[in-house]
Amino acid sequence: MFNKILLASDGSEHAIRAAEKALLLAGNNPNASIDIVYVVDGDKSKADVLHNWNSIDIDQKRKEKLTFTEQKVKRAGVDYQIKVIHGEPGPSIVKYANQNDFDVCVIGSRGLNSLQEMVLGSVSHKVAKRANCPVLIVK
Repeated sequence: MFNKILLASDGSEHAIRAAEKALLLAGNNPNASIDIVYVVDGDKSKADVLHNWNSIDIDQKRKEKLTFTEQKVKRAGVDYQIKVIHGEPGPSIVKYANQNDFDVCVIGSRGLNSLQEMVLGSVSHKVAKRANCPVLIVK
């Protein structure tokens, strides 16, 4: 059974399916907790600033991407926390996972950035290669 679960999420369909699998891994374990991690990419962050004059609006839009996932985890009664970290998604998720000694990392096979996935290799692939814990990639 998994106690400490990392769920990397960007609000995409694959991330929502990953959330469902993370909840299955948590099962009925009263000791299970899920860290929902959302990474703010530097390039995306610059675009957000250009399109929104108010930092409160930017934060609100980021939180909205995780609303559905957060509701699922709340309904399941699993202890959770949301972490927003900054940087390139793949390396940032790996760093967070390795620094916090997770039992498993759950991530969608594709996220919202399909161009990066085709050109540079997917975030999930980078995480699977470099994370110290088992990685479940959800299609």
